[in-house]
Amino acid sequence: MAEDSLCGGGFSAGLALILDSNDSKKNLSKARLLSSCDDMGQQSMERTLEYVFGLPNRSLNPLSGPIDHNLIHTVIRNDFSRYNVKFGDSFNERDEIGVGKKGSGSDVVGLDKCSICGDIKIIKSPFFIESLAMFSSARANACVWQGKWMYEVMLETSGIQQLGWATISCPFTDHKGVGDTDDSYAYDGRRVSKWNKDAEPYGQSWVAGDVIGCCIDLDRNEILFYRNGNSLGVAFRGIQKMGPGFGYYPAISLSQGEKCDLNFGARPFKYPIEGYLPLQAPPSKSYFVTRLLQCWSRLLDMHSVGRAEHSLVQKLRRVRRFDSLEEIFHPASYAICEELFSILEADVGNIEYMVWGPFLSFMFEVFELHAPHDYSSLDKMVGALLQFQGSHMLFEHIINALSCGCKTASLVLSECPYSGSYSHLSLACHLLRREELMVLWWKSPDFEFLFEGFLSQKTPNKQDLDSMIPTVWWPGSFEDVSCEGNMILTTTALSESISKIEEKHRALCRLVIQFIPPTAPPQLPGAVFRTFLQSLLLKNRGAERNVPPPGVSSNSVLVSIYSVVLHFLSEGFALGDICGWLNSCKADVGFLHRGGQQGFPVQLFLKNDPHRTDNSRLGGSYTHLLKLHPAIDHEMEVVLWDEGCMDSEETRVTHSTRQKPCCCSSYDSGFTRNLKIPAKFMAKGSKGHCSSIPERPAHVASECSDENLNDEITDKPSSGNQSEPEYGYRHMHHMKSIPKDTNIIIAMLQEEELLDALLWLYHVGLAPNFKQASYYMNHQAQSISLLEETDKQIREGDYSEKLKHLKETRSERREEVIDCVRHCAWYRISLFSPWKQRGMYAMCIWVVQLLLVLSNMDSVFVFIPEYYLEALVDCFHVLRKSDPPFVSSTVLIKRGLASFVTFVVTHFNDPRISRADLRDLLLQSISVLVQYREYLEAFERNEAATQRMPKALLSAFDNRSWITVTNIILRLCKGSGFSFSKNGESSSSSVLFHRLLKEACINDKGLFSSFLNRVFNTLSWTMTEFSVYVREMQEKYQVMEFQQRKCSVIFDLSCNLARILEFCTHEIPQAFLSGSDTNLRRLTELIVFILNHITSAASAEFIDLSLRQHSQSSEKVNRGMILAPLTGIIINLLDATHLEEYREKNDLLDVFMTMDCPDTVHYGFQNLLDYICDGSFHGQALAAKYEQLENFHSLLTFRATIQHNKVDDAADTIPDDSLCCICYTCEADAQIAPCSHKSCYGCITRHLLNCQRCFFCNATVTDVRRIVEKTG
Repeated sequence: MAEDSLCGGGFSAGLALILDSNDSKKNLSKARLLSSCDDMGQQSMERTLEYVFGLPNRSLNPLSGPIDHNLIHTVIRNDFSRYNVKFGDSFNERDEIGVGKKGSGSDVVGLDKCSICGDIKIIKSPFFIESLAMFSSARANACVWQGKWMYEVMLETSGIQQLGWATISCPFTDHKGVGDTDDSYAYDGRRVSKWNKDAEPYGQSWVAGDVIGCCIDLDRNEILFYRNGNSLGVAFRGIQKMGPGFGYYPAISLSQGEKCDLNFGARPFKYPIEGYLPLQAPPSKSYFVTRLLQCWSRLLDMHSVGRAEHSLVQKLRRVRRFDSLEEIFHPASYAICEELFSILEADVGNIEYMVWGPFLSFMFEVFELHAPHDYSSLDKMVGALLQFQGSHMLFEHIINALSCGCKTASLVLSECPYSGSYSHLSLACHLLRREELMVLWWKSPDFEFLFEGFLSQKTPNKQDLDSMIPTVWWPGSFEDVSCEGNMILTTTALSESISKIEEKHRALCRLVIQFIPPTAPPQLPGAVFRTFLQSLLLKNRGAERNVPPPGVSSNSVLVSIYSVVLHFLSEGFALGDICGWLNSCKADVGFLHRGGQQGFPVQLFLKNDPHRTDNSRLGGSYTHLLKLHPAIDHEMEVVLWDEGCMDSEETRVTHSTRQKPCCCSSYDSGFTRNLKIPAKFMAKGSKGHCSSIPERPAHVASECSDENLNDEITDKPSSGNQSEPEYGYRHMHHMKSIPKDTNIIIAMLQEEELLDALLWLYHVGLAPNFKQASYYMNHQAQSISLLEETDKQIREGDYSEKLKHLKETRSERREEVIDCVRHCAWYRISLFSPWKQRGMYAMCIWVVQLLLVLSNMDSVFVFIPEYYLEALVDCFHVLRKSDPPFVSSTVLIKRGLASFVTFVVTHFNDPRISRADLRDLLLQSISVLVQYREYLEAFERNEAATQRMPKALLSAFDNRSWITVTNIILRLCKGSGFSFSKNGESSSSSVLFHRLLKEACINDKGLFSSFLNRVFNTLSWTMTEFSVYVREMQEKYQVMEFQQRKCSVIFDLSCNLARILEFCTHEIPQAFLSGSDTNLRRLTELIVFILNHITSAASAEFIDLSLRQHSQSSEKVNRGMILAPLTGIIINLLDATHLEEYREKNDLLDVFMTMDCPDTVHYGFQNLLDYICDGSFHGQALAAKYEQLENFHSLLTFRATIQHNKVDDAADTIPDDSLCCICYTCEADAQIAPCSHKSCYGCITRHLLNCQRCFFCNATVTDVRRIVEKTG
């Protein structure tokens, strides 16, 4: 704002004027100090004032009176005004106003209430609005018909909004708004379209915090839009010319829950477009105020230099040729402020424009946008303003402007590391250190709204990422070698910017935490912050739904406050022991890392707080649980436990043991060293840049120190140092020590409350972001793989036409890879910084121990909010898949999270957890972890897993969880059957769990019988579904992609179930060969059913085609996937029949002979043998198995021939009423009680496995009695 002076002014009694090339206060060492005194050393004060106020040389007459504010005020009114008034007058001159108001009277541009269709609520004056209806529309009360005009829209949300222009005749309905008719034009960044009756692609996708400039050029009949000052191009050409009074109105349409802030010119535009005028004329005094603030800026600059310890300044002072400016600074500052407030009071309606424009620019110039900041000059300026009565209104608008600026600020690479919202936050934090201004902010009705604004950060879209990360590189790319280094520099700069913004967020929250509001009775530190958190929880009820309710906070607010709270709990508050608040004497150690005895107030779960009662609990809804547990004895109880008490001695890792948790101790030196190599540990496709994993901050490391800890800290975010000089910082209150009385502790903001809020914030705010990051990382891996495959095809290509198509495909895939790399880099920068991963790991340790401890208290466990469990599981898997990795997978569980294994294996089948989805979540965690050898070993070392998991898995196999349980069992017993030995695969199974599952099946026959029955039923269903899908595709003579995918999935599930049966026949053959032959009969029926559908000549080739999805080879996907386990089942049973203990038991051959389709059995076995002979199975070890199977088939064929002859001979002698009317194969040798209906014992037994009612009369079965003993 400072500009070149019209003359060289003078200081009092020996003026020294600062002259340098930049007129900057930053380069004091390069400044030249020139004495403006004459030879006699005489110089008047007039020259000084001329310089300060930018007046021509010697334009002031000699001053006759003392230098006070009245004299300065006279100079401003008489001389300064004379030289600046004409500029102010001409500022608002327009050739054509072009604005027509509806009605008479006020000339303020705003929304025309009569035009509103739907329900639009003004959240904050003047025009911060929200749509409460499904679709709401409105016009402004001003129209234009000539000239070039614009207005701005700041997006609070990024959903469906149609912004543009409409005529008075444009109809608004509940379903049609701006752009849906011929005489209206709109831009919609959510759908990236422009609307004029029909939609066409246009522009860029927008994000919350974007400022959309809506421009209309009626000289060229065009409408165009800008996003954050960048043109999106002309949207509409040749729009209809309108006459005076019948022009185009600014108009908007919002879907439900959408919010935006309209600016027609009541505030200076964030991104003014040259040549376009605001609809609302700026105030006439705007230019005068700007010039007056420039004068104050020069005065502050001169005063700063006057106080500087500059050698030449000191020499001039000694010879009395450079005196202090104190005699002029204070009266001049007072007079300037007096004039400013007189202008503001005379034109209160335009105070917002003055503050958001000239005042805010002036404050940033004084303060400096980038560090180091000039706190001294800012304090002088603020102190001068606060002397006046109208200063409170001024600073209310300043705080509003700073909060809004945080929402709209974008990260700009060239401005890093002081980019984004840093400057707004830094200025706000310094202002709010003054108790007077903090009280003013707190008393504001918009306190929470503004607080959320300060915590907002814009999320970049594709175009933003293109400019933020212009150079992209990934391992294996053919980009220029320099691209790697450029990308590392770029991501490092952006990471530093985000770190500085997060540091300012923490500084602001510390100010709120230590603020004690002036209320009666007095509150304790943290009360205001607690109220804010509670309001945030209350406001965002239902925010986790797919379609959140209107009015919820921006995701960036939740992410920012999460980062703040995580840092406080993990790295410490850096506030000392405020009023005895912190529970530990080691207040500088993060709550999550203190170790030793830990505690949690149960009242957090049991209190009927409005912000908590709507949260779903593990046992159901809060109101439902209160009915079940009306008298709760634990309401005032604090549950205490020792860290690691739920772990065994072998697996226990705590802050007090020799080996420390991963979040506190150093990791394998080789692993940490390798992480310094960019992307070395990135999975293919999720490759990017990462830094070494730093150690714990010093104040935490000292608590957790052992011989493995490093002293050097590489990633400790600054928490206490504000880079401010001593005079720029002061606490708002002098904190006194308060005794730790029980009632006081309850009234305090407790760290456990912050942990509760942290988990909720993670669940609602962070989990969706991590899910999106996971998507891009997976998609990046796939895209890079496809790109490499395309490059390979291009190198091997011979045909020019095909080569052209491949190059086009490569270009598309390369753009896709670049987009994924940029998104992954952004998520890596914003979400996966090392200190956050440390805090997340410590949070997992703390929460899982809490859940295990409370699991022993039934009446409390059911009251735990569901988000505790969801946040724990999600956070664990985020750490497991983090990029860059937090720690090596070999120590992730071993060094602190053994309790996680205990929790998942003891609660995936816990009936106290009412929601099946949560139990499935735990079960799926087991399914994922047992895929990896290092995690499987953690299960083998875990006592709870070895004792409880095998039986729990068998009982959990039901209609909902059977897929997950099947996968787990197969991974635990992988490689145990014929289907694996055929390919010579080495077993990666767990010998321990293999044995434990076998023992569980043998020792609990009832459980195993129930499990086996469900496996039979499920496999029968999956194969039936598979045959139906295949038949549908055969009838249509085509393989649809969607049907093919369904076929492939259902076939895989059938194969897995068949492998489960293979395991059972191998390890527990007695279940089929001893006792009742029901299991054996059901097994053989399934084998025959599958063989009939898989090996039939009519569908065999079609089945192979339907199973093979894109890019899958016939060697990996074919019918052999299910024929192999069927072969293994038969061979297992044949091997068992040779054992002495099963020789006189159920005969496999006899059971096959009882099938009512001997031709199907014969044909199925023949095709199975033929398929094996064709080469699907290889290896010397299988030759004997093939011969064994062939012998069984021969014997089966021989017996079938004999039985066929016997049946023909006995057909006339066996009466029909003696046969079972269910299977028509066996004699009706059993009777059902009490109804006395008869059937064969096998059919009755099988029916009773799934239903306890008679299949004839539906009577409840009490007994089954054998009528005739079966003979050989």
